[in-house]
Amino acid sequence: MADVRVAIQRDSEREERVVTTGTTAAALFEGDRTVVAARVGGELKDLAYELAEGDEVEPVGITSDDGLAILRHSTAHVMAQAVQELFPDAKLGIGPPVKDGFYYDFDVAEPFTPEDLKRIEKKMQQIQKQGQRFSRRVTTDEDAREELAAEPYKLELIGLKGNAAEAAEGASAEVGSGELTIYDNLDPKSGDLCWKDLCRGPHLPTTRNIPAFKLMRSAAAYWRGSEKNKQLQRIYGTAWPTKDELKAYLEFLAEAEKRDHRKLGSELDLFSIPEDIGSGLAVFHPRGGIIRRTMEDYSRRRHEEAGYEFVYTPHATKGKLFEKSGHLDWYADGMYPPMQLDEGTDYYLKPMNCPMHNLIFDARGRSYRELPLRLFEFGTVYRYEKSGVVHGLTRARGFTQDDAHIYCTKEQMADELDSLLTFVLNLLRDYGLEDFYLELSTKDPEKFIGTDENWEEATETLRMAAGKQGLELVMDPGGAAFYGPKISVQARDAIGRTWQMSTIQVDFNLPERFDLEYTAADGSRQRPVMIHRALFGSIERFFAVLLEHYAGAFPAWLAPVQAVGIPIGDDHVPYLEEFAGAAKAAGLRVDVDSSSDRMQKKIRNAQRSKVPFMVIAGDEDVAAGAVSFRYRDGTQKNGIPKDDALAEIRDAVERRIQV
Repeated sequence: MADVRVAIQRDSEREERVVTTGTTAAALFEGDRTVVAARVGGELKDLAYELAEGDEVEPVGITSDDGLAILRHSTAHVMAQAVQELFPDAKLGIGPPVKDGFYYDFDVAEPFTPEDLKRIEKKMQQIQKQGQRFSRRVTTDEDAREELAAEPYKLELIGLKGNAAEAAEGASAEVGSGELTIYDNLDPKSGDLCWKDLCRGPHLPTTRNIPAFKLMRSAAAYWRGSEKNKQLQRIYGTAWPTKDELKAYLEFLAEAEKRDHRKLGSELDLFSIPEDIGSGLAVFHPRGGIIRRTMEDYSRRRHEEAGYEFVYTPHATKGKLFEKSGHLDWYADGMYPPMQLDEGTDYYLKPMNCPMHNLIFDARGRSYRELPLRLFEFGTVYRYEKSGVVHGLTRARGFTQDDAHIYCTKEQMADELDSLLTFVLNLLRDYGLEDFYLELSTKDPEKFIGTDENWEEATETLRMAAGKQGLELVMDPGGAAFYGPKISVQARDAIGRTWQMSTIQVDFNLPERFDLEYTAADGSRQRPVMIHRALFGSIERFFAVLLEHYAGAFPAWLAPVQAVGIPIGDDHVPYLEEFAGAAKAAGLRVDVDSSSDRMQKKIRNAQRSKVPFMVIAGDEDVAAGAVSFRYRDGTQKNGIPKDDALAEIRDAVERRIQV
């Protein structure tokens, strides 16, 4: 047999090796059970791949991003096999890996029940223990159609080969632009076929290489993500390199479920999304309204101090404005349909505020002396999100952006971006978020306007502004919108989840489209630089993020009720009402529970409502002109003079501290 020379690359170490023809990638990493695939010449391959002369080979560990995707994709295949063994009439859709897990879509007669999922998971465990081998084989379109004649959705994917992006999210796991492949699950002893699926791969060597998995839930999903197509049943699952990691993930999910803003919003009587109004359109209840108003009032004050000027724009406008801005060309699918008014004129609910802010800038002549001009608005916008992606307050159809547009000269751009990013991060810190990293989205070379020079200058200026913050900077190559680069502030909450918060975007498009100009110092007419800045993203979404971050236990300054008076007996109610009156006069939000409930139940009610302070009074307190404090964590201090108690509440509010 002939020899072939290959190179093994492990991190920064490179090793040359001569192997015999037919040697597989698995042989290179024999004994290392953490390696589940190989990257050969930059492409992912199964470990069964036979090495060729000059191959550059890297091991792919199960804990790497690629390794996790391969683990989860392989587990999706095992799940689909289990489904078809239990439900022989089930037709296969697609089954890609996703963040932290996988899913597979099925066409079945009835939706899956929780009992069905238990049966499927048990069958998966049996398949996993058998150690079935994942075996890749190349096929032709014609042979694949014949072989998969009973799978109509697979036949459709074969027809979309080479255009997987059109097929659906996840379809690239099935077909690509190159050769067509099928993966067989083979019995480890007899080599007999147990199951097969159209797939690009790669996969784990065997089902026994799947260490830990769990099925999570089922839901309806439209084929290829289109409401025009048939509704299938999707099963979601998760898979991890170890049982301990699976356990930690399930515990994380349990904690996240406790913090779900939709659940807390109902329990704490903060907001609701009535069916009578419509999906994605929330109403805030009085207590939620207090939190929202407090958030907005503090933001307004900080913006005023930073030199922003407040503007207000209407909720609807003629369609021609969005033709001018380009939104009807680029964003029409995300807009509500037009209303025909004024003898057939199209009016749209606005999906964003920037075109109207440009009209404010252009309402009169502008001088360089006015720049930078910082316009700010709490502007409610409407976006027709698909029903499948609407999610409480975090993905809504109507929401209020804390929207700013800054118009400046090119010479001012660096200082403005620097101060903008500092302002954004400091304000987010004021609301209690502390753990950030930054993401820089750069030009898509296939989809951009403006000159390369402008893009390079704006991108480098954003990079320099980011560098001054001392935070991790993650690159997002090609991720910018067509009109300019963007910095995104990514914030981690109390349980480590990442939320995209503020965005700062340089725009070359709208100043040109709206022919915006200012008079420069030399009398010439110049085009301003336009910077888009949404600090919270939207008030509703930020409200939801904070609600989950604090698990509903807001710091005193944001809490709808900052303290509740709890009388030991009915005789103590007037004393606490007097205390509450003094607190309200000092601008604090203090209630008294004068209900007929027993004191212990009143304490439990306050704990469930997550009130920061409980102010308790009995005979001794009244006689001493004092109260007892019970804190949210259950600790208590007795005999505190009333004035001192008020001062402690006021101090917690003013310093925005958690108690």
